[in-house]
Amino acid sequence: MNLGVLVFYFFAAVSVVGGIMMITRKNAVHAAVYLVLTFVSISAIYILLGAEFLFAVQVLVYAGGIMVLFLFVIMLVNLDEPRRFSGGRLQLGVSTALSLVLFVMLARVFARGAPSGPAPSGNLGGLGNIELVGMNLYRSYLLPFEAVSLLLLVAMIGAIVLARPRA
Repeated sequence: MNLGVLVFYFFAAVSVVGGIMMITRKNAVHAAVYLVLTFVSISAIYILLGAEFLFAVQVLVYAGGIMVLFLFVIMLVNLDEPRRFSGGRLQLGVSTALSLVLFVMLARVFARGAPSGPAPSGNLGGLGNIELVGMNLYRSYLLPFEAVSLLLLVAMIGAIVLARPRA
């Protein structure tokens, strides 16, 4: 076995152990720390696979931003006081029906298969995968990218409004 395979198995084992520890902890902050460990080990696997862009996204977005959001919510929510579901059967039925409709739509998208466009050739013009993703993102998918950025901005403003102290 070569060194790359051993390093891969090490980070895969760390990822699995971190995931198991995350779901078995009773303390929410400890579970979040184990989730960070899982995210970091997955990002190391991305580096081993040569996917630098996925590594950067994994570290910056998931291990950084999402975990800060999780810890922010954990600190805001009173975990000692259990809450009961206050919605009626109508709300449960509507949410179940909506979830089923969204699942069927997603299943139809995956059933269609991969797009039939031409596959990229072996000559990428000397560009790395980060440059190719960036060019494709800002040329072909500019409108959805901006829509997601506005959605994240609204979510951030909503979190700030919910977290500020009442006067």
